[in-house]
Amino acid sequence: MSQSFNYRHLFYFWVVAKEGGIARAAERLDMAVQTISAQVRELEKSLGVSLLRTEGRNLVLTDAGVAALHEADHIFALGEQLPLRVREAASGQTLRLNLGISDGIAKLAVHRLLTPVLDEPHLRLLCHEGEFQPLLGELALHKLDAVLADRAAPPNPALRTTSQLLGTSAIAWYAPPLWAEAAAHNFPHSLAVVPVLLPTDHAAMRARIDHWMERERIRPLIAGEFEDSALLSTFAATGMGVMPAPVSLGEHLATTHGLVQVGTTTDVQEQFHLIFSARKVMHPLLTRLLEAGHGGMLLN
Repeated sequence: MSQSFNYRHLFYFWVVAKEGGIARAAERLDMAVQTISAQVRELEKSLGVSLLRTEGRNLVLTDAGVAALHEADHIFALGEQLPLRVREAASGQTLRLNLGISDGIAKLAVHRLLTPVLDEPHLRLLCHEGEFQPLLGELALHKLDAVLADRAAPPNPALRTTSQLLGTSAIAWYAPPLWAEAAAHNFPHSLAVVPVLLPTDHAAMRARIDHWMERERIRPLIAGEFEDSALLSTFAATGMGVMPAPVSLGEHLATTHGLVQVGTTTDVQEQFHLIFSARKVMHPLLTRLLEAGHGGMLLN
């Protein structure tokens, strides 16, 4: 990087890119248009490339400008967190862990996977539930320390992430009393006769179940599909149909929802991955989670 590089210049460019023009950026920052324009030109001069170009009446990013904006997003996302992180570190009383939780994972499974760090006396745990890809984006912007998901992160050099398997659990099938006897009879082919509730394909487990059913030549009688695992079990409990879930949650489903295990598909497994940035300095609580889940523990 050139010694003349100036983060203030980068900030002005970032605001211009976010606002879609120099005039709007100047209005947001309460500065003169000429001042903003001059600052962006200084940044381009220090980098040796053009970041913006004119298209008709619009100002658009060049390819170099797109790359600069991507890196600026990282830099200023970290900057927003800096004051709070510094104050927390100075107090010596808080250890923050900011986790993204893929919405396909059962909440009880999340709690069990996080058990190794929950005894930290000064823990401040922040959990953000969402869809897999947006959570990876938040991780790339360093807004999250890690993501807990039902699949590994796809290969992407730009994201610079690492995935480690924390645990697995075989999948069993659970029925409300209304359907328990019929579902248990001639299992798993009974799943073509009794109503079945499934996760939507946003959950990695759905593809594994579909592949297993195809292999077993089962055409399930699907009565409902749900993105949220808690909603899935709630509808199963009302008698709507039979549902799949990790064996590790069987006792909870029986106690809380009155569901009966009617069969197990040991060759279909739910997986739990911890995804984190490939940094040289690892968050201490992530290190503890990785050590606890080394080799992928069985959650049965």
